[in-house]
Amino acid sequence: MYAGPWWETFLRGVVRRVLASDEPQPWWMPQRLLTVVSADIDATAGVGAIWIMWRPKSPRMVEHLALLEWYGEQWQYVGGGSGPGDDPVHVDVLDVCNGAGVLSLTRSLDLPPSITAAPAPWIGCVKVRLGRDVGHVLVGDRRIENPEQCRLIAVWASPHTGREARPSIVAMGRDSAELSRIGPHHSLDTHTWAQLRGEL
Repeated sequence: MYAGPWWETFLRGVVRRVLASDEPQPWWMPQRLLTVVSADIDATAGVGAIWIMWRPKSPRMVEHLALLEWYGEQWQYVGGGSGPGDDPVHVDVLDVCNGAGVLSLTRSLDLPPSITAAPAPWIGCVKVRLGRDVGHVLVGDRRIENPEQCRLIAVWASPHTGREARPSIVAMGRDSAELSRIGPHHSLDTHTWAQLRGEL
């Protein structure tokens, strides 16, 4: 499923719909077969991520995170990750889950690699689950609205690889007050830490 012209065409169609502010789910694709949970496109950085579930209500459900990059005057599939889907969980405010990451095509396609050249940029994404009181999240300096299903994917580009490349993610209330945040090096958000310490 995750290779070949059909896959690339499907992903580019999702990107076009997101950039046009339309729903990412294709009208012609039954959601019982394939569901586009969320898509995030940062056109300025030239990167995108799409969260897809294949047979979402089946015991054979497979989840895929697809990463894309604007390269060679078109959006290209760069890679991603697949695995069994996560069970739905209740989230008070903010939960940042596993994601995916790949090297940018900017240098990974240049052969041979130069020892003196700077490392290729890193494209990363994470799944974000939000509480009902969250109005939007800030991923670095980008704002993403909280969708109705309170699940989204967030993408970024960085000159570095690894967890330290993840930008800060901040959950904002509907009154634009900060509710919680998680930094690049943290595994729990500030709201959850406060709960664990009995401060709430």
